[in-house]
Amino acid sequence: MARKYFGTDGIRGLANGSKLTPELALRVGMATGLAFKRGDYTHRVVIGKDTRRSGYMIENALTAGFTAVGMDVLLLGPMPTPAVAMLTRSLRADIGVMISASHNPFDDNGIKLFRPDGYKLSDSFELEIEKLIDADLGPRLARGRNIGKARRIDEARTRYVEYAKRTLPRDIDFNGLRIVVDCANGAAYKVAPEVLWELGAEVIAVGVSPDGYNINDGCGSTAPKALIDKVKELRADIGIALDGDADRVLIVDEKGEVVDGDQLMAVIASSWHNRGQLQGGGLVATIMSNLGLQRYLAGMGLTLERTQVGDRYVLEAMRGKGFNVGGEQSGHIILSDFTTTGDGLVAALQLLSVVREEGRPVSEVCHRFERVPQLLQNVRFQRGKPLEDKTIKKLIADSQARLGDGGRLIIRESGTEPVIRVMGEGDDELLVNQVVNEIVTAIGQVA
Repeated sequence: MARKYFGTDGIRGLANGSKLTPELALRVGMATGLAFKRGDYTHRVVIGKDTRRSGYMIENALTAGFTAVGMDVLLLGPMPTPAVAMLTRSLRADIGVMISASHNPFDDNGIKLFRPDGYKLSDSFELEIEKLIDADLGPRLARGRNIGKARRIDEARTRYVEYAKRTLPRDIDFNGLRIVVDCANGAAYKVAPEVLWELGAEVIAVGVSPDGYNINDGCGSTAPKALIDKVKELRADIGIALDGDADRVLIVDEKGEVVDGDQLMAVIASSWHNRGQLQGGGLVATIMSNLGLQRYLAGMGLTLERTQVGDRYVLEAMRGKGFNVGGEQSGHIILSDFTTTGDGLVAALQLLSVVREEGRPVSEVCHRFERVPQLLQNVRFQRGKPLEDKTIKKLIADSQARLGDGGRLIIRESGTEPVIRVMGEGDDELLVNQVVNEIVTAIGQVA
């Protein structure tokens, strides 16, 4: 059944656009509160956000919705998405909410929901909430003394800082490491530099001056050039780039080369495998992860379990099949020994622990396999369903046949924005580039 409001990662769109309005946020609060209420005790919800200007508007609307159905609201302020998931469990809340559009531009925003155990909602539960959003909720609102209240939690940041540090072995510190961390002017602008500094590193923090409009703007994991330049300028040992809500990470080595999520997963999985900590006999990644990662794991006798795109689907496979390492090429890394969702900072800490243990430069630690030539291009469209066009369907089928068994072609519509993503990979780089460019051009003509 198609969903009306929820996409692949919560509700997301232009703030005050056609979908994400204060009215919708109000009804999401009421509907979600009613869906989660069990028994006659006072339920409570934690709400965190990133640094977008529209976060104030959505936060207040959600608060009104939750209190209207009798829930108490604990406001965390700017806080990474994984911190909200952790604090939902730590504070024994019934619901966790993160207000963020992740890596999108500042004028977008979104609402992500977490269960009491810190995991994201299932598709079926989101459908249940959607039905309530469109229902008449007036008769079910709280009255009088049963209306909820809201308050801010000042110690939230300290709780997450200590939690992140505890994911490392007791004898690990980062004394002597020069680290540049780019917080994308987003949710981790305070906590990430604080964690790294308390662990002993020399920290140079950039992207830590949010003004409501500059989140992800020429900074963070989606725009690493500034970080690359800073790492080279300061001769840093490593650069760490988070995105707007800090659930994904990108690494820059001491040479200024970018390390993506596939290499990062390979480092962590091999380290955990050697220590007997890896579970499931491999790791979980999406259909977008490079074929080189799959071949590298196979060389160690490990498997790569692939899922559709979206960290929620990675996590479902991890939980269902007993894996404890998974993620996406884009830098969503899920380490279920510690987290219930992607955590860019915790993933970076695990990499730094390997760097410290092996005593080698980041460029050597993070070069685990040779990438198979891969090209990803995005095509923005304004109307219709370009992938349902007969000409496009035939072109895609013919292109896959040309790539043969040694290549892959993945074409999908984004679940968070009006974009079609075209990815091709194979040992023949020229053929991959030709195929992808032909498909992108054809889609652009019908979109």
